[in-house]
Order: sequence, then C-alpha cells, then structure tokens
Amino acid sequence: MLKKCFDKNIYEGAKSWPFEEARKLSSRESVLAKGYALLETGYGPSGLPHIGTFGEVARTTYVRHAFECLSGIKTKLFAFSDDLDGLRKVPDNIPNRDLVAKYIGYPLTKVPDPFGCHESFGHHNNSRLQEFLDSFGFEYEFQSSTEWYTSGRFNGVLLNVLKHQEEILEVMLASLREERAATYSPFLPISPKTGKVLQVSIEKYDVDAGTVLFRDEDGTLTELPVTDGNCKMQWKVDWAARWVAIGVDYEMAGKDLIDSVKLSSQICRILGATPPDGFNYELFLDEDGKKISKSKGNGISMDEWLRYAPPESLANFMFASPRSAKKLYFNVIPRQVDDYMTHLRNFTTQEPQKQIDNPAWHISGGNPPKCESELSFSILLNLVSVCNSNDSDILWGFIKKYNPNASPETMPFLDKLLQHAINYYEDFVKTRKIFYSPSVDEKVALADLMDKLQTLQQSGKIVDAAAIQSLVFEVGKCHNFADLKSWFMVLYRHLFGQEDGPRMGSFIALYGIDGTNQLIRDALAR
Repeated sequence: MLKKCFDKNIYEGAKSWPFEEARKLSSRESVLAKGYALLETGYGPSGLPHIGTFGEVARTTYVRHAFECLSGIKTKLFAFSDDLDGLRKVPDNIPNRDLVAKYIGYPLTKVPDPFGCHESFGHHNNSRLQEFLDSFGFEYEFQSSTEWYTSGRFNGVLLNVLKHQEEILEVMLASLREERAATYSPFLPISPKTGKVLQVSIEKYDVDAGTVLFRDEDGTLTELPVTDGNCKMQWKVDWAARWVAIGVDYEMAGKDLIDSVKLSSQICRILGATPPDGFNYELFLDEDGKKISKSKGNGISMDEWLRYAPPESLANFMFASPRSAKKLYFNVIPRQVDDYMTHLRNFTTQEPQKQIDNPAWHISGGNPPKCESELSFSILLNLVSVCNSNDSDILWGFIKKYNPNASPETMPFLDKLLQHAINYYEDFVKTRKIFYSPSVDEKVALADLMDKLQTLQQSGKIVDAAAIQSLVFEVGKCHNFADLKSWFMVLYRHLFGQEDGPRMGSFIALYGIDGTNQLIRDALAR
C-alpha cells in the first residue's frame, strides 16, 4: 500500500465511508492478535471479470488503505477464485461452446479452455482476472479454491464441517425448499469415476474416519475422504469455511447476498470463529431503473465504460454512496468524469481533514495527481459537438487558443479525455442532436447575447470564463424566462442541439466569442 502522509490524529476525524468501515477492523480481536488484517474479495470464474468485480475490489481497496492509515497495522487482500465449482451452464460469450457443453458439472479447472490458450477454462478466467486487476494497479494476492482443496490447506476446516454437519444442516435446511432440502448436504463429492462435482444425498457421515458415503452416478455406493480435494463444500458452507480457514477479517457483498451472509455467518460461528466485518452494497440499475442482468445485457461493460471515460471516473462512481442503488448506464459517464475532476481541483485547496474524505484521495491511494486543466469533460464533449469533428488536431487548436501552454505532451490526461469525448460524441450524441427553431422571445434574447459578447470582446477588458459567465447570467435575467435554468436550456437546445450542456462561460472562452456568435447566427437563421 502507499505510504501515509498525514498525522494519525487527522485520520481519526475522517468521516468518509471507508474510514467508517476501517474503524470496525481497528478493534477486531483477530486483527490485534495476528498483527495484520486480511480482507477478501470473491470471484466466480465461470465467466470473465466484469464491472461488478472491479467495484468490489476497488471498494475493498478503499477500506484497506483507510484502515492502514487509521491503525498503522499491515493488511493483506486475497482475491479468491472459486474455481473448483462445477460448471453449471455454458456462457454465451465464448467460442467452442459445443466443446464446453460436454463438461457441465465438471470443476472449472477441469473444463477445457474454449479459447485454447490455458490449461482449463478456470485457469483462463483466473488469468484474465489477474490481468484485469493488475491493469488497474490493485495490490492483492491471488488464491485458487482448487489449490486450497487439493493441497490439503482446507483439510482442517473440512473435518470441522464434518464434525458439525448436524448443526450446519439444521441451519441450512430451514432456508431451503422441501425438494432441495431432501438431497442437501454440506459436502459435494467429486466422483472418482467421472470427475464431476455431484449434488447427491449423503448416506453416511463418518466423523471418525473423516469420510462420507454416497451413491455415485452409476448407483454404486462410494466412500470418499472429505479431505485433499475429494469433496467440495456447498457454497454457503464453503464461504463460511473459507473465512475460518483463511482467517478473513473483512469482506463485503452485494445486497442480493444478504441472506447468504447471514447463513454463512451462522455456520462460521458453529465452526468456532467470528464472521468477518463488512457491509452489503446496493446493486446497479439500468437507465429505466430496473436491476441489471448479465443475461439481459441491460447494463454497461468495463470495456464500454473505458471507451468513453478514464478508469478514475469508474472508480469515482464506485466510491460514491455504495449503499444506494445507482443507475449504471452510458448517460452517467460524463457526470462521473466531471465529478472526479472537481474532486481533484478541490483537493489542492482543502485542509488535510477535508482532503482525506475527498474521493480523489481514496481513489489514488492517498496521492491524487494534480488536475491538468480546468476544462471539464462536458465542455470537451460540446467542443467536439459544435465542431462536428473527430480530428483531435483541430480540437487541440481551440484548446491551445484558450491556453497557449496546453499540448498533448504537457497535458496527457486532457488528451485522453478529448479522445474519450470524441468516442462518446460519435456513439451517443451525434445521432441524437435536434436543433429547434427559436421563438420570437428566444431570438431577441439570443441576439442580445450576441451583441453583448461582441461588445465585451471589443471593450479591452479581460475576457475570461468568469466574465463571460457573468454576462450570460445578466442577459438571461433581462429577458422573459421563468428562471435562469430555462435560459440555459434555450442555449443548449439552439446552440448544441441538446437538452443539457456545459458551463457557458467556460465553453465560450474555449470556443471563442466569434465562433459562439456564429452558432447564435445559425440559430437565428432557423
């Protein structure tokens, strides 16, 4: 983790949610006994890493860093892959689906890799997970369920589960439907004949021998040790057993797993341990407010977000209000970019007590970069829109007139933002632009703005964004609009062909008064 830069007293007054979570860990007995805190995130490698994977690791990392700053105690973060789980269905987004379909029920680390580049499908997705996390600079230790089971590292907890199977069954059966309860067992034997992970009734639990007796797929009675990878645990039991065996102190989970967390916590206590601290974050909604479903495809993927915005903006989205349901769709991206940049600008002027609650401080691990430019993503997006150009050289020409010291070399983050703005405009704005014909009153106001901008330009006074913004406000107040919001709506509709837009003073300063007045003349000509 990154080194701290403030006195401990500063951290003790922090109010942001990662510090609130960190305080739970600070007094945890297991942490004090071990001398470090172990945080965990889980991953099901039946599919590729996705935006939810990023969110869980990012949020856990925020808590991890806050805890280290607050307590001075070291931490570990395990990214645990449940890769011994049996394949339940064939994903839609892979090649060679017919090949994979032959391995339903087999452990993911025994299913052939449909991409043909790794030892198994599980190994392939594990590799993608690590590449994914590494690309964002996360610090973690990868852990494989297959390795933990087959190496014997889970043997102690497996025997403990066998010893307490009656109590565990009492907890679990109460939560299951009658049909499911009839065959439920904490253990899933792995058939020595086929290699499949079996969902079968257990005929006998032998605590002394450390075995279970069951009927294999061909009907033969088979006895297997529960240890050394011969059996896998059902996932709620597996989750609890993992907490116990690894000594997990903190793990968060989605709201859809609230009941699972409760059940696994009960099992964890039966096994003689204290469940980890954590919280349940809210799930994401689509643009219509409906729950996002991977099968429906009504959300947004990591690759899609990163086409339109930098990763810091996604981290900002994950940081804000994790216990509140939020829409995760394309129209939230510009706001998240601008919010992140606002946090960066604010950081440099804030007192240390405010800085450590600034999202940019958490996102950067305590060392936010300097904000390169005051130009927002919204302004860049509207610059692309009015120029109707995807030529970055032309667009940089406007930026250099606004700031002669700016260039792609001196402001690489701004250069990336400009390319993101081009992508977003081409895919979402260009085809939706609608230019209205202004009413008589609107024409009068627009003509007045054009005249006053021209006068300001010729006045010899300093013409900066603040002065222009003030002038725009004055013109709006002088005309027959219900409020200033209505006035700005007129500007956005008639100058940009959109329902929203940037801070007009900053945009006009960037695009130029002459260029803006030409936009007004075009509007008046309609």
